[in-house]
Amino acid sequence: MKVYYHFNIEGFSNTYLVVNESSNEAVIIDPGEITEKIISQIEEKNLNLIGILITHNHKAHIEGINTLLKIYSPKVFAADWEVSQNNTTVISGDGKFKIGQINVHYLSIPGHTSDSVAYGIGNLLFTGDILFAGTIGSTNSSYSEFILRSNINNKILSQQDEIVLMPGHGPPTTIEAEKNFNRDLS
Repeated sequence: MKVYYHFNIEGFSNTYLVVNESSNEAVIIDPGEITEKIISQIEEKNLNLIGILITHNHKAHIEGINTLLKIYSPKVFAADWEVSQNNTTVISGDGKFKIGQINVHYLSIPGHTSDSVAYGIGNLLFTGDILFAGTIGSTNSSYSEFILRSNINNKILSQQDEIVLMPGHGPPTTIEAEKNFNRDLS
């Protein structure tokens, strides 16, 4: 598995292209902006874009979906139907699915938004705006913050320390680093 990182200046968000090198299948996570570089990467490497994984329905994480759907035929996975209406495969709770030869597990972690989802592929966990290096996602109430913290502790920090967290904004981190240094979780 190979991961290509793309920074979207609009919204200062991260987009990740995850590639299964043996099958040449790819999924894109949080396509906030589709640039010529992303399209060139898909085309030059002759990748089969089979999925779009959305961590939550905010513009900085979904703006590029329509562009991708005009060029390719990927399935869209999200916890909110409005992300791409009839093109959306709505997921809820925690679970697993296989798209092509890529195994994905997902965790429902509301708090930042009601539809926040983290996706696990291999030893990577794509957290969207749930958890960043050194902090947690913003919330709009103390109750939402309580729910977010509880879910982070129960569903994310309970996993192996070596898991790499790939957030929707900012640099990657690890579960171990967040356990030891995240100011919002101490």
